[in-house]
Amino acid sequence: MKMILAVAFGSATGGVARFLLSAWLEQRAASSFPWPTLLVNITWTFETAGVSPELRALLTTGLCGGYTTFSTFSLETFALAEEGQWSRAGAYIALSVIISIAAAAAGISGARHFVSARTP
Repeated sequence: MKMILAVAFGSATGGVARFLLSAWLEQRAASSFPWPTLLVNITWTFETAGVSPELRALLTTGLCGGYTTFSTFSLETFALAEEGQWSRAGAYIALSVIISIAAAAAGISGARHFVSARTP
């Protein structure tokens, strides 16, 4: 239960931090480039050696995951590369990007189809 509460607290904190930072940046960026998302995605990568499992879960799965899953992806990719598993790291990168874009396209297509079917 302590682990679940730690992850929940971290996720809530990370999600709110992502929202606030993105909103702040969007107000200042006069560009169609997704600068807020890019900045959020690159601001959180760290190792948490020597801490309790609950604190590690709060910081990595919770806060990091709530803030941006891209940081978790980056950390996992780095760990694979650091272990010399370059082909697995490359496959993870390629599959993550391709599948994520395909899922976004499928979701958008499905939503558009749903909306058009409901429109008289």
